[in-house]
Amino acid sequence: MKIALIVNPLIPVPPEQYGGIERVVYVLIRELIKMGHHVTLYAHPDSQPGCELKGYRESENYGLKDLLKINLLTSSLLFQNFDIVHTFGRMNNIASLMPFQQPKIVSYQLPPTVSQVKKAVKIAAKNSLYFTACSNFIAQQINQMGNVTTIYNSVDMDGYQFNPKVDADASLVFLGRIQQEKGTAIAIEIALKTNKKLIIAGNIPDEQIHQQYFNEQVRPFIDQEQIRYIGPVNNMQKNDLLQNASAMLMPVTWDEPFGIVMTEALACGTPVIGFNRGAVPEVVNNGSTGFVCSNTSEMIEGVNNIPSLSRPNCRQAAEEKFSSAVMAKQYEQLYKLVSSS
Repeated sequence: MKIALIVNPLIPVPPEQYGGIERVVYVLIRELIKMGHHVTLYAHPDSQPGCELKGYRESENYGLKDLLKINLLTSSLLFQNFDIVHTFGRMNNIASLMPFQQPKIVSYQLPPTVSQVKKAVKIAAKNSLYFTACSNFIAQQINQMGNVTTIYNSVDMDGYQFNPKVDADASLVFLGRIQQEKGTAIAIEIALKTNKKLIIAGNIPDEQIHQQYFNEQVRPFIDQEQIRYIGPVNNMQKNDLLQNASAMLMPVTWDEPFGIVMTEALACGTPVIGFNRGAVPEVVNNGSTGFVCSNTSEMIEGVNNIPSLSRPNCRQAAEEKFSSAVMAKQYEQLYKLVSSS
């Protein structure tokens, strides 16, 4: 099949550090090429996706000029005989394709804007527009309006080394953006109350609210002994960090749409202990690959019960449910369905 993939041109594909969607698209491209498909990626000009690249940019503050400029680019897809146009980016950027029979898939990695979905379904040619969601939590917000399929994000299993056993005093890990919604301060609280070491890795967003959160609720507890902050990590550092951790904490205070970092931890054999928000209970098998908790007390109990969890079970779950090969096969099946509609 001839497939066009589109992502917002904010960072290259693949990303060096943060960039969940870009990493998902990169592994999807690799698997689709293995299957014999021809893939063209529309993305940041500095991308190195291993397939044909059409680089494009958008302004820092996306506006009408960007909408018109990018739709002029994507409208050309109508004349290139693509079997599928699949976007992980802004649905506005394929608005020009909606009235035509060109098969289109829009993948949601975040909660959808319901008004946009309704408008797209209304103007799209019959049986030409399908949606995917990265979790059932996201899919249920769309399924009354359009055709939606849940396809979980994946992890490159070859990029994460399974470690069947860690030291008894292995650290807990928090990996993600340092901001209130991600629960960094809660992770510190859990570590202190369980007398465990904690390694915090991730970037601090530039916005003042996040800088203030770090300075007031995170920085005061960093002693670089029990509570360490090591900054952003690349793929190699992330693999080393996760495979040597006793567990990864996911104390999110918002409804996490998916959380790729959880699957990366599982691929290393590292269990995940998180709050029951968003897609966390879809990724974590409670009592087997981690614990799904309602509050900090349950999370503390979960940390104390880490030895009851099976690291091989974590790796097996990642291979069976979240591998790049599984994800790509599901997308391929959907491509065939949509292109034959």
